[in-house]
Amino acid sequence: MVSIPRFSALSPAWNAALVGAIASIPVSTLVNWLPDSEATVGAGVMLFGGFIAGAVAAVRSVDSDAAGLRAGFLGGGLELLIFAVTTAPTAAWPLSRVAFFAVAGGAILCLAPLFGLGCGRIGGWVVQTIASRRNLPVNTS
Repeated sequence: MVSIPRFSALSPAWNAALVGAIASIPVSTLVNWLPDSEATVGAGVMLFGGFIAGAVAAVRSVDSDAAGLRAGFLGGGLELLIFAVTTAPTAAWPLSRVAFFAVAGGAILCLAPLFGLGCGRIGGWVVQTIASRRNLPVNTS
């Protein structure tokens, strides 16, 4: 059996979210190689990371919704960081661009956790469904 790494300084939900976010980066890279794919790493962490975090949380008897929500937040923050790093060196930003980035960044940080929440719920549901069909012990809450 493979051991999933644990980060002792974090809560169990953040631990599952971090594991899901790290594990989703290779998946996001593979999806980006598909033809006509414009997937980003942040979106991959938000969606695939939320799913993986929900699955990991269900295996560890942690709330999969909370883990997915946190993975979505990590994905949204990563996407904003990548955007800021790739566009900052181009030129000085006018005030209108700074205001737009602040409003859009706030919207992303509010919406990304919701996508992560949904994907985390689906990931937890998949693990619970598979475990119940195989009569394996898993959290049913």
